[in-house]
Amino acid sequence: MVEHEAEQTKDRATEQGKPAGKKKSGARRGRRRGGQKALPTMAEQADRHVLYERSVQCPEAEIDFVDETYKKLTGRRARALREDFCGTGNTTCEWVRRRQTNRGYGVDIDPEPLAWGRAQHVDGLRPGPQKRVELIQADVREAVTERAPDIVLAMNFSYWIFDTREMMRRYFAHIRAQLAEDGVFFLDCYGGYDAYREIEERTEHDDFTYVWDQAWFNPVTNACRCAIHFEFPDGSRLERAFTYSWRLWTLPEVREILAEAGFSDVVVYWQGWDAAGEEGDGVFVPTEEADADAGWICYLSARP
Repeated sequence: MVEHEAEQTKDRATEQGKPAGKKKSGARRGRRRGGQKALPTMAEQADRHVLYERSVQCPEAEIDFVDETYKKLTGRRARALREDFCGTGNTTCEWVRRRQTNRGYGVDIDPEPLAWGRAQHVDGLRPGPQKRVELIQADVREAVTERAPDIVLAMNFSYWIFDTREMMRRYFAHIRAQLAEDGVFFLDCYGGYDAYREIEERTEHDDFTYVWDQAWFNPVTNACRCAIHFEFPDGSRLERAFTYSWRLWTLPEVREILAEAGFSDVVVYWQGWDAAGEEGDGVFVPTEEADADAGWICYLSARP
């Protein structure tokens, strides 16, 4: 749901919008007395995947939403879920933990996060769930799973790597063909007038700061480049841990292309506000009208 140092890795990530690249630290490294080597900074010791999952993902809430929404739309519980652009497969693993009948498929073109996810997530599952999860290295526009999925996820805006209507339509049409007869395709989207600005937004965590950097935007094409940095209490910084080059798609465009790809029932789910009116409350409800906020995130469901 990214601009890289190694050209080969960059090509893989550009194809499917997944993060890649080496860790960098912008911190100065002093020398200890006596000529000893400086101790490694917090940025140099950090694991970018762990930081990403802590600051960006919430698999429990995401699975709660798609699981309950699917049941409302179809009248039954989903069993097979496919997570496109899955990265480390964190959400796929959460799905197979939920019920003994659940089967999960994670699809990503980049082998590096998949290998990390197998070691850190899949191998940590109990034997039962572990047998019901599969992480697949493939192009999401071509991947086929053993079982037709009831649910397909394209989250964290990774599908925005497809920056033309034809590329996007091809991907959506492939998903429509792969879904079970009563399957549902779930996506997310973000926008608001701040989305078109070149700005940095910081979120404080207990032991690091998450930095979302909208580094460049072209209003003629809606092409944009964004990055994620992490800053630490010792003054070190994990620079451009993840970078993204994609198109800023609007909600009407996404809905229109879904319709062109054969999805006739597309619903937008908007997030409400907490009691103070300052933060999202995590509750997403269907709507055809919303406020012109500076920044918003929504879900979409699409049915053939």
